[in-house]
Amino acid sequence: MKRIYLLPNLFTTGSLFCGLLAILHVFNVATSDLFTPHRYELACWLIIAAAVLDLLDGWVARMTRTESLFGVQYDSLADVVSFGVAPAILIYTRLSEMENRHAAEVITILFCICGALRLARFNVQKSRTEKLSFTGLPIPAAAGTVVTGFLFFQSIDPDWDKQFVLNILPVMMVGLSYLMVSKVNYPSFKQLRMEGRKRFDVLPLIVLMVAMGVALKNHLAALMFIGFVGYVAWGLAAEAAVALGLRPRPAESTPAGPRPHGGDS
Repeated sequence: MKRIYLLPNLFTTGSLFCGLLAILHVFNVATSDLFTPHRYELACWLIIAAAVLDLLDGWVARMTRTESLFGVQYDSLADVVSFGVAPAILIYTRLSEMENRHAAEVITILFCICGALRLARFNVQKSRTEKLSFTGLPIPAAAGTVVTGFLFFQSIDPDWDKQFVLNILPVMMVGLSYLMVSKVNYPSFKQLRMEGRKRFDVLPLIVLMVAMGVALKNHLAALMFIGFVGYVAWGLAAEAAVALGLRPRPAESTPAGPRPHGGDS
């Protein structure tokens, strides 16, 4: 058996661990008789932690030159669990309170299937070319929109007794499912190349953003939700601009080089 690179795969394992732990937490809370506000909050933050680790595994692999085909496949399998199954189960606990429970089942299953298809398409494209942008919404971004939206809606409606929240969630889930398998282009954060030299003013900007996050920590979920919604809207706006002839279509790809460890992130 061939040897594997340990460091980036540890980050992927950590991402998978957080996703599985989030699923177990949802099950434990859902079967508990104790009703408390913000009871699913830990599961949301575990999925967000999984997204951070997923972002780091690819960055570490590129920094240490430990890219591998094994890492790509393992990362995709972890993504299906952490960003497909875990958010779907979390949202199902809310949508199951709808009058039509079968609709909740269909919506959450659709999200998982579209996420898996998105990852499969990414791996096929990755084996041929090095993408400068993502075709379709990346599954970590879709999951991030779901869980930060969950946290935001829970902050304004802790008891989940407002009907408009239950009406928004199905629409959001179906929309994100479609965007994952669509041909809408989304920017790749791999182009940031944080390991290289940058202009000096980039560092104060990063410090300012961190300081703002700390200062507004009580509204962190809302800020993150706005950020993810902004990313989703950015792709749609750019696609609309291309369709209207206001800007050229971005470069599709560059010749394939070493395959990065990180998957759809």
